[in-house]
Amino acid sequence: MRSSSPMDRRSLSSLLLLTCLLCSAAASTVLLDESDDQLIRQVVPEGDDHHLLNAEHHFSLFKSKFGKTYATQEEHDHRFSVFKANLRRAKRHQLLDPSAVHGITKFSDLTPAEFRWNYLGLKRLKVPADAHKAPILPTNDLPTDFDWRDHGAVTGVKNQGSCGSCWSFSAAGALEGAHFLTTGELVSLSEQQLVDCDHECDPEEYGACDSGCSGGLMTTAFEYTLKAGGLEREEDYPYTGTDRGTCKFDKGKIVASVSNFSVISLDEDQIAANLVNHGPLAVGINALFMQTYVGGVSCPYICPRQLDHGVLLVGYGSAGFAPIRFKEKPYWIIKNSWGENWGDKGYYKICRGRNVCGVDSMVSTVAAIHTTAQ
Repeated sequence: MRSSSPMDRRSLSSLLLLTCLLCSAAASTVLLDESDDQLIRQVVPEGDDHHLLNAEHHFSLFKSKFGKTYATQEEHDHRFSVFKANLRRAKRHQLLDPSAVHGITKFSDLTPAEFRWNYLGLKRLKVPADAHKAPILPTNDLPTDFDWRDHGAVTGVKNQGSCGSCWSFSAAGALEGAHFLTTGELVSLSEQQLVDCDHECDPEEYGACDSGCSGGLMTTAFEYTLKAGGLEREEDYPYTGTDRGTCKFDKGKIVASVSNFSVISLDEDQIAANLVNHGPLAVGINALFMQTYVGGVSCPYICPRQLDHGVLLVGYGSAGFAPIRFKEKPYWIIKNSWGENWGDKGYYKICRGRNVCGVDSMVSTVAAIHTTAQ
């Protein structure tokens, strides 16, 4: 028998890897209960560590770019160890998500557990009883591409800091867009009001309550805003990124109020129709691939669908990218709340069409009362 050439062996290895990825994608629902790292390692082996060459140099650049300092040499050495582990993790993510770019981010010195604790905060609460199911909308005349940033309905990218308040940014962003559609005025609303004041609810009804930096849910935030009368401006109730414990809400300073809110079905055409007709949407997502995301369209072969992060859906589009060349691939445009120095200037693109990372599973829209900002 003729011995295989190096090229044959490489082709066989590539075929085996692709087969493994496709089989894992088909079995993703079975793997959802595994930890994130176990899930990745079942699909992509560690391999060699050639990507760790010059790790010290990359760590120096990382510290300089993001202003990282550590109190002791022991802490420095620990963070360098975590940094190297995240380089390996980014490599695994790149193999599973080739249409995106994964690498060094502002979170590269955090363990996955630290990242989840400090920057994710979506709770599994019950949907409020006041939340209606969104009516079915026509989808025949939807534009091919759409972005609310081009129409003035989206404020600048904000930064939640090391506080699990993502849910408040998602909810406030949706109301900012709804207020713009109703009044023509774009007003930056107070997430800190939600963090400080949105605590009172009936655990029997919701399962739990919004709890500031410890997490919450967008529809529960809409419920609070509906009952409280509305939200203040960001400048009147500025963000601190901490649980201050004292609510300083002033009803006299309300600038945006909720008239109703609705939960949208899993149907992506309905999600797109509600986005175009009703403004930016509050969305839950699994953030597994976001810690290492640098840019491009994220379309991982497998991704858990347990939702752990609240974001804002502002648009959609399509692009041709590898590995499927010469083919348009649709994606959602997500506004995140980790500052402009993360991702694509603070934004995240994730492919649409198969509920990747659960992005279609928890989508809600809010309507604003016609009031004029003070």
